[in-house]
Amino acid sequence: MRKTLTQAIGLLMFVMGIFVSLSMAQQTPKVGIVNSNDILDKSSEGKKIIARLQDADKQNQAAIAKLDAEIQGLQTKLSTQRLTLTEEAVMQYTTDLDKKQTERKRKAEDAYANMQEMTNKQFKRLQDELIPIITQLGKEKGIDIIFDLQKCGAIYFNPLVDLTPDVIKRYDASKAAGK
Repeated sequence: MRKTLTQAIGLLMFVMGIFVSLSMAQQTPKVGIVNSNDILDKSSEGKKIIARLQDADKQNQAAIAKLDAEIQGLQTKLSTQRLTLTEEAVMQYTTDLDKKQTERKRKAEDAYANMQEMTNKQFKRLQDELIPIITQLGKEKGIDIIFDLQKCGAIYFNPLVDLTPDVIKRYDASKAAGK
């Protein structure tokens, strides 16, 4: 019994030794990160995208503000002149006010949907342009996996694994070369 136990322990130690040597022989994967928000904020193309989106939003807000002013004007006329207006005129103002409010609601919904679509298209195009750059950089540096800091939720990372500045340089250079 004692001999069997000793043999089992010896076999167990041998197997553990093999596992330890195998695990030590495996390389630790090289990891990199990129920060997509930094790329958007700091690259020349990212800045252009943000500017286009902001311009479109300003135009939408101006159109909605114009409708708000028209609605306010109709409400003011209706409330200040209600006693002097005919019943037919009051009905007309009320109808016009309802139409303007409906128009404003539709304009706001359309603006929101258009902004969502425009934002998605711009970000998709940016992502499609960045993936080959990030992939190439990873291959050149022998990196096994690259995470997007905005999507992976990393709490801490060593700044040495941050590829964002290199990606921004290469992306800006690719855009400058394309002009």
